[in-house]
Amino acid sequence: MTDTTFKVRIWTTEVWKGKTTTTYTVRWKVATKRCKESFKTSTLAESFRSQLVTAAKQGEAFNVITGLPVSMTRKEVVSMSWYAFACRYVDMKWDESAGNSRKGVAETLANATVAMIEDARSRPDDKTIRRALNGWAFNCGRRDSQAPDDVTSALEWIAANTRPVASLGDAAHLRAMMAQISKKLDGKRAAPATIRRKRAVLYNAMEYAVEKELLPANPIPGLKLKVPKPAKAIDKRVVANPSQAAKLLEAVRRQKPSGGRLVAFFATMYFAAARPGEAVNLNIADVSIPKATWDEARQVWQLPEGVKEDGGELVLSESAPETGAAWSETGTRRDRRQLKHREKGDSRSAPCPPQLAVLLRDHIRLFGLDPDGYFFRGHRGTGLMSESTYSRVWRKVRKEVLSDEEYASPLARRAYDLRHAAVSTYLAAGIPPQQVAEWAGHSLEVLFKIYAKCLAGQEDVARKRLTNAFKVD
Repeated sequence: MTDTTFKVRIWTTEVWKGKTTTTYTVRWKVATKRCKESFKTSTLAESFRSQLVTAAKQGEAFNVITGLPVSMTRKEVVSMSWYAFACRYVDMKWDESAGNSRKGVAETLANATVAMIEDARSRPDDKTIRRALNGWAFNCGRRDSQAPDDVTSALEWIAANTRPVASLGDAAHLRAMMAQISKKLDGKRAAPATIRRKRAVLYNAMEYAVEKELLPANPIPGLKLKVPKPAKAIDKRVVANPSQAAKLLEAVRRQKPSGGRLVAFFATMYFAAARPGEAVNLNIADVSIPKATWDEARQVWQLPEGVKEDGGELVLSESAPETGAAWSETGTRRDRRQLKHREKGDSRSAPCPPQLAVLLRDHIRLFGLDPDGYFFRGHRGTGLMSESTYSRVWRKVRKEVLSDEEYASPLARRAYDLRHAAVSTYLAAGIPPQQVAEWAGHSLEVLFKIYAKCLAGQEDVARKRLTNAFKVD
């Protein structure tokens, strides 16, 4: 596919009058790409528009990526600002990215842009800068919407006061950027996993800059930086043993007003090792349970006589992670998408022990399913459940069930820790690691690195076995 086209349409300059400033915006279309450029004066706007019109009348090709005539693109490459480049990088990544990835890219580029500001005069405060970048500039879904005056002014100032991309060839500027993305908003160092994730975004952005001939080579590999090492294993203190998990799940039912609707949700994470986004998205079509298990079971923690102990299975094919309406495809807080680390249409099986089958059956009896067959809805009975709803209930449950010492510890601090408990319980039960990895949707490498040492109490069992192994008759 060529990067140039002769299919160009240029519209009349638009004027927007704010309380303190007036903005003149030139809008044009190159092939299917809509472009715009804003100016503080009508003279600058009309001058820029005239260049576009002249180039189009003279039959000059326009660059599909930059939206500019080829002659203007060559000049722009030399002096393109970091801010302009960052916006184009976001545009390039937007359609292919999930909501959380979009949010992560915006957060990283906002941090990096702060390090690329070169003029401190009349600088907006940091809070406004980050709000403008995260909320508008680096969000394709909102960039063309009407922003508040302070955001509009901040973006105009940023556009005029960021260094050119070419300046990243200077190690001092690049090092300052890498240091900035390693910090949290309070100035403290971010977690190793966060730093590595943000560095990966910047590395990819530098590759894009090389592709667009803004940099001769990616400067990051040549910069001597200490790469932070994230923890390889889950802290085993976070993982509840079966007795603790049972007490926590029983306490969920007592929480008003949402607790009853959440018992089977938390149980799906605990018994089937589902991620929260997978559990939220559970549909009746995903559940395959023998009739004897489904109809005859009456108790959760002790199986009645005649109930098959092998239970059934869940066939998970989609997840609905919470990203926020501003970053999703549908404008809702959750988008349904393929499972993590899998292609669209792929699925995986997870166990559905009889204990979980009982809770799913009771959930249908008490609350029913939504019209499309999904189990878990919001508090008002509509839409997918929000993370804030189940997190709030989980905090109350921990406070109610755990001792003061346990509550102060990392034990089951997040609902996600139920998944960790599930995987570790599978391993402790002697289930082959290959099967556990398949159920959890992990590789064997990840399984052994992260989950093998999670289950509370397993070390004591292992020590006793070791002691017996060294005994001499």
